[in-house]
Amino acid sequence: MKFLCIECDEVMAFAERQLPGDGTLAAVFTCGNCHREMAMLTNPMETRFVSSMGIQIGGREVPVQPMEATRGSLDGGSELAFVEPELRPRAGPAPVEWSPEAVERLQRVPSFVRGMVKRIYTDYAREREIRTLTPEIMDTARSELGLEGM
Repeated sequence: MKFLCIECDEVMAFAERQLPGDGTLAAVFTCGNCHREMAMLTNPMETRFVSSMGIQIGGREVPVQPMEATRGSLDGGSELAFVEPELRPRAGPAPVEWSPEAVERLQRVPSFVRGMVKRIYTDYAREREIRTLTPEIMDTARSELGLEGM
C-alpha cells in the first residue's frame, strides 16, 4: 500500500511512527515534492491485526531474515525452547518411583483408599527428596505421620 499526494501525484514517504501506548498506532507520511503531510491512525484491533501479519509500517531497516515471520511470532517465548531437554531445569517436584515390593504392598490397601494412601506416601517422599519408595520407607512414613493405627 502506498499513499499518493493528490496535488503532486507523488508517492508519499514514511516519516514517523508513534505508538501512544493505548494500542493505537499513528504513522505520518510526507510528500517529497510539496512537503505536505498526512497521518494514518489505527485503532487497537487494527494495530493487532497488522502486527499479527508481520507488517512493518515505514519500511525495513534490515534485509529480510530467514524464517523472520516464524521467529517474530515466537518472540517472547521461553528461553529454554531451544535448550536440550536433559539440560533444562526441572519444573515441579521430582518424580517418585515405587519399588516392586512397595507396589505390591500398596496393592493390599483397600481400593477405595488406595489413591489417598499412595498420595500420602508420595508426598512424604517428595518432601524428603526420596526418589524411590520402598516398604521400609513406607514403615518410617507410617510411624512419623502417625498412621500406625490405620
